[in-house]
Amino acid sequence: MQNILVIDDDKLMCLALAKILISAGYNVVQASDGEEGLKLYRSQDFDLVITDLIMPDKEGIQIIRELRKENSRIRIIAMSAGGRGGATDYLKWARLMGAKQCLSKPIKREDLLDAVQTVLALP
Repeated sequence: MQNILVIDDDKLMCLALAKILISAGYNVVQASDGEEGLKLYRSQDFDLVITDLIMPDKEGIQIIRELRKENSRIRIIAMSAGGRGGATDYLKWARLMGAKQCLSKPIKREDLLDAVQTVLALP
């Protein structure tokens, strides 16, 4: 069973994503902010990290940067509903920083599962 870490400060979004992923057969660990996510990543083995980009304290771009420093082969999916610059700008930066897939919120179940399968199949 593959392990996925979901990082999102929106507890309902985090729970919804976890339920979708668990129902598809994945093991999921949830983190409610970037610092907690990084601690969990460092304490367990994960096949994939899914992170929101706009969060208090430590934003997703910072998380992606730190994770890529620790493991250049890490598989990351970034997600965002946007902000002042819009989701597209944040997701472009996430892609440049090393996210393998980017999703705009709200996320459809099929889109999430397709992205997860695609990224997990990468070498």
